Amino acid sequence: MKKKIVLAYSGGLDTSFCAVYLSKKLNYEVHAVTVNTGGFSQEEIDAIEKRAYELGVHSYTCVDAMEDYYTTCVKYLIFGNVLKNNTYPLSVSAERTIQAKTIADYALQIQAEAVAHGSTGAGNDQVRFDVIFNILCPNTTIITPIRDLQLSREAEIHFLQENGFEINFEKALYSINKGLWGTSVGGKETLTSHGYLPEQAFPSQLNTAVAPSTDVTLHFEKGEIVGINNKAFSNPVQAIQHLENIAAPYAIGRDMHVGDTIVGIKGRVGFEAAAAILILKGHHLLEKHTLSKFQLNLKSQLADWYGSWLHEGLFLDPAMRDIEAFFESTQDKVTGKVFITLLPYRYILKGIESENDLMNAKFGSYGEMNLGWSGEDVKGYSKIISNSLSIYHKVNAAQKEVNAN
Repeated sequence: MKKKIVLAYSGGLDTSFCAVYLSKKLNYEVHAVTVNTGGFSQEEIDAIEKRAYELGVHSYTCVDAMEDYYTTCVKYLIFGNVLKNNTYPLSVSAERTIQAKTIADYALQIQAEAVAHGSTGAGNDQVRFDVIFNILCPNTTIITPIRDLQLSREAEIHFLQENGFEINFEKALYSINKGLWGTSVGGKETLTSHGYLPEQAFPSQLNTAVAPSTDVTLHFEKGEIVGINNKAFSNPVQAIQHLENIAAPYAIGRDMHVGDTIVGIKGRVGFEAAAAILILKGHHLLEKHTLSKFQLNLKSQLADWYGSWLHEGLFLDPAMRDIEAFFESTQDKVTGKVFITLLPYRYILKGIESENDLMNAKFGSYGEMNLGWSGEDVKGYSKIISNSLSIYHKVNAAQKEVNAN
């Protein structure tokens, strides 16, 4: 009997090559699995399945992982207001981690001897897949034909043609990776330090037919997005998708991210993530009103660690669960509405409404009236809080005078 191998399959050129190569050259029984984290419509999934069977796979499965993706990852990115380098919502980083985790679980379920992915040897994804596989299914062999054989696109197409597969794989000007938490865009401009993606490179174009501006209300309950414009949703995934449909026509959430890759070089990528950016910024604004100063301070520090470890493929480190527990504990009072105005290419955070708003006139108005303290209280506090620094400066001023003489 042939040995079973589970292939992380997207239907593109690389994974199509893998499907044929693993079957014909390595004699594996190939079980192709697509993990849908929000990037595929049903029509696209049907086409991917059809192609997989045409390539000769033994079985094809599409796993809808969107709710798991949200529950185990996206939720905490929102709780932490996580933006890599204060810019990028970690769309691809988070997706790959959940996809690898799902593939590993499936391989264990069918007792496969091996797992495979179509990553090249040039990017971050190879590490993210390998790390998860090494942890969750350590007894399975990891096979990566594109990386191991160092294949060019032309060589992959030639191999498929030699084996009787005349599937058209036209090279697109821009590589697009779409998911629930945003869409990444790569092209010639992202290979430089100065080029910016042209308008046509972004999948969601500005729709001039929409109103010049529109107001949106985001409803949060204990930190989770539960409604939009007074419309409640049964789960946050639906709310995220609904907001994306509203905001994407305004071309909101576009940017270019540059950062350190896992493989040790600087990398640059464009992205559009209308829903993700609006939710993160709206949630952060609500937190500014409902959390204490030190909760906000600690959260921002832990968010940097959480985003970095997720980006590096270290999602399964127990420290991540510890940070998630802290994030979760901070969300008890993060309930209310956030009011946002959408305009072409930009948005305005107008304000919030919450029963837990700490900006409460009963305790005073900043710069206007103090109701919780007196002038004498401030004098005493200022003297005590400055005492240690006063001593420092007096001692060092005296020492400076001695040295000068």
